[in-house]
Amino acid sequence: MAQLPSGTLMARASAALAVEAGSMLRELVGRVTGSRLVLLVGAGDNGGDALYAGARLAARGARVDAVLVADRHHEGGAAALVRAGGQVHRTDDLVAAAELVARADLVVDGILGIGGRGALRGAAAVLAAVAREVEASVLAVDLPSGVDADTGHVADAEAVVHADRTAVFGVLKPGLLLGAGSSCTGDLAVVDIGLDLSGVDPAQLLVLVDDQLAAALLPRPLDGDDKYTRGVVGVATGSARYPGAGLLSAGGARAGVAGLVRYCGPAAATVVAAFPDITATSGGLEAAGRVQTWVVGSGRGTDDEARRVVLEALGTDTPLVLDADALTILATDGVVRAALRARVASTLLTPHAGELTRITGRPTGPDRVGAARDLAVELGVVVLLKGSATVVAGPLGRAYVALAAPAELATAGSGDVLAGFVGSMLAHHQARGPLDDGDVARLAAVAAHVHGEAGSVAVGGGRTITAVELAAALPEAVRRTRAEVSHDT
Repeated sequence: MAQLPSGTLMARASAALAVEAGSMLRELVGRVTGSRLVLLVGAGDNGGDALYAGARLAARGARVDAVLVADRHHEGGAAALVRAGGQVHRTDDLVAAAELVARADLVVDGILGIGGRGALRGAAAVLAAVAREVEASVLAVDLPSGVDADTGHVADAEAVVHADRTAVFGVLKPGLLLGAGSSCTGDLAVVDIGLDLSGVDPAQLLVLVDDQLAAALLPRPLDGDDKYTRGVVGVATGSARYPGAGLLSAGGARAGVAGLVRYCGPAAATVVAAFPDITATSGGLEAAGRVQTWVVGSGRGTDDEARRVVLEALGTDTPLVLDADALTILATDGVVRAALRARVASTLLTPHAGELTRITGRPTGPDRVGAARDLAVELGVVVLLKGSATVVAGPLGRAYVALAAPAELATAGSGDVLAGFVGSMLAHHQARGPLDDGDVARLAAVAAHVHGEAGSVAVGGGRTITAVELAAALPEAVRRTRAEVSHDT
């Protein structure tokens, strides 16, 4: 804004918003001319964007009514709308304003911007509720009002805009992808308004993992590779009580890109019976042989023997994935925490929100990215915070979010499969060259993305799935993701 003439960004944003609104009107009623458009206008720039966009559409023959829901508004935008033939209304007669919304072909939400906090109030809350009640089509300006732009937190589910489409200016905001906000956005249309992000600190960026990024980190084997050069992943999971956890984590590991899985634990006989290509031992980690990454914890228990395994793994010089029971031990054991802090090699923690709370001693809260970043900095680790939107953050670099997971992935054992698959990714790339925390974060985020895609593969036409089916679907998910770019990218 400092580099451009006054009003330039608003002109660009309003033009893009008019294009999106026009497109929706053609989808809804087949035309712009004669359509009914209602603008809900707040005090900020989003309200100004809506007013100027409304002026463009009024000039094309749409009936445009702007309802001012705040005690001030963008006067230039309102004047432009009136000049183009639109009308401006206040909410003194709230019933009349609600009737306008109820009769609209399209409602444009320009109430709050990215600085908005908390639930909608007063007339804004009433009119947003009317739009939901009559099932009006809604286009949000940059983000739905009532959604926190940074976290996706929604303070009141009854006082928030539910959009069918959100016209996003420049870049996605985290709140569009995370928390309850992700269910309020509808389709996301990112429009370029000429923002220069070259000077942004990478540590402040949240990167959305897509198939292009994932495919670039899922290489096919090279000519001359053998099972060792492709990477060896060690899996120390499962127990006599929970042999299935060992089976699922080992299954996730063998479905990845590493060349060999070495299993170490009490479920050795179960694992080998299911997967004869996995080598197994019931002894200590050293008995398993050399690996490039260890996966420890899933179903291993929290007794003294499990604690010894965690400490042994922390003493290795390879990347390490700590999952499930290993996180419970970490949360309560000062010696284990000290050993973690003393590690030189990268460590990846894979908590869900409850486990993260136990580790930190404080609620995860609505800011999932902040919570993951805080723990990463506190312990000097990479954190993969599981959920419908999986967040990965390291102690120094940018954070990632993976959104591919269908709701059916919320099933017993899916996290065990993910831990093994992440371990396979890390082992393969570690065999090619040493990994730092930034590498581990990026690879873990890609693994979460592919894990989510495997969920979609397993779900197929909409059936429920189990973790066993999820692990079986991973190779197909890898194939589909690789197909997005050539193997030599």
